[in-house]
Amino acid sequence: MAKNQSRTPGRDVRGGKGKSSAGFGGKRPSGASKGKGPRASFPGARKGRKGSKAEGPVPGGPGRGGPSRQRGARTKSAPDLIEGRRACAEALECGIPLRRAFVLAASDAQDQTLVNIASRLEESGVPIERVAKSRLDQMSSHGAHQGIVVEAQPFSYAELSDVIAGAGEGDALIVLLDHVTDEGNFGAIVRSAEVVGAAGVVIAKARAARVGVGAYKTSAGAVLHVPIAQVSNLATAIEQIKDAGFWVAGSTEHAEQDVWEAPMGGRLCLVMGSEGSGISRLVRERCDFECRLPQRGRVESLNVAQATTVLCYEWLRRVSEAEAAEVGE
Repeated sequence: MAKNQSRTPGRDVRGGKGKSSAGFGGKRPSGASKGKGPRASFPGARKGRKGSKAEGPVPGGPGRGGPSRQRGARTKSAPDLIEGRRACAEALECGIPLRRAFVLAASDAQDQTLVNIASRLEESGVPIERVAKSRLDQMSSHGAHQGIVVEAQPFSYAELSDVIAGAGEGDALIVLLDHVTDEGNFGAIVRSAEVVGAAGVVIAKARAARVGVGAYKTSAGAVLHVPIAQVSNLATAIEQIKDAGFWVAGSTEHAEQDVWEAPMGGRLCLVMGSEGSGISRLVRERCDFECRLPQRGRVESLNVAQATTVLCYEWLRRVSEAEAAEVGE
């Protein structure tokens, strides 16, 4: 096979496998100040690309997620409690079916924002129960209910095929989480993915955080705007994503190249490992290349949510630069 020959139609040629062992980026390997893996080479990847801005769907644009936003095609979970004013307002605005709302009982100190949200809920036909702060504290996952908790219908997960279809044929980002278990980290990752315009987030059905009250809160409602697919087998899901023309990047602290050298643009599936053990062996074996975050400080590493944010923005920077270059041509 020629050096720059694409293995799959629509995929450019990249390289740079890291060393063994797994993590989620940020920690500097002992005795190394900078990754020295092979720099990626994919000439022509930016020119003549299908699904450019003027052609297919643009990740992050109107209609992102395509068929995945149709609730009939999703897998439903157990009922959810959504807490916090912003998250509750987002749920109402997005038309998420709400069963009932628990609102802090009226008091002289009650602020107008809470009054307005309660009024909107009543106008939408959502039953409201006025309760004491102690009741809300019991329902809250981490004491940040801000005077309101709503009970929603079960969250509907997208199908992986819908996430891929919603990505179109141009530049797109999919974030795949290898058994991230903390719901707060999960919600923060979904928020970052949504902000940069990712096509979707992929998680495992077992031994992984799901969309619950903590994720609603830490994502600031982003779980309502970006497709989230649950899959039984992450390795199989990666193969499906590759078949759609995506390159798969594993974030590991032992990679030979850092994120600045890695080919982080284009159609990219970013794999982030769990908080404790990083990326599993089976998942890591299916990554096309690996990268790590450079580090100068003494703290061991960023947590998985922080690392994901940095990597998502690096993808967005690469894509934005490529689009600007095309306009200049």
